[in-house]
Amino acid sequence: MKAIIHTDSQIMGGTPVFAGTRVPVATLIDYLEAGDSIEDFLDGFPTVQREQVIALLERVRQQIDEQLLAAA
Repeated sequence: MKAIIHTDSQIMGGTPVFAGTRVPVATLIDYLEAGDSIEDFLDGFPTVQREQVIALLERVRQQIDEQLLAAA
């Protein structure tokens, strides 16, 4: 599976970015919180692939599900 997130102290000071880009993952969250769509985000950051965004959101959902099950 292709990497989704990359961290490197030499890239954006170690901020988690979408792999192969300099786009912080937090920027996607900011867009979604503001009510923008994934398409809006991708239009603004064409170096990020749709597959990366979907894979990230699926991973987050899986982690939330696992935490909820562990807490039950």
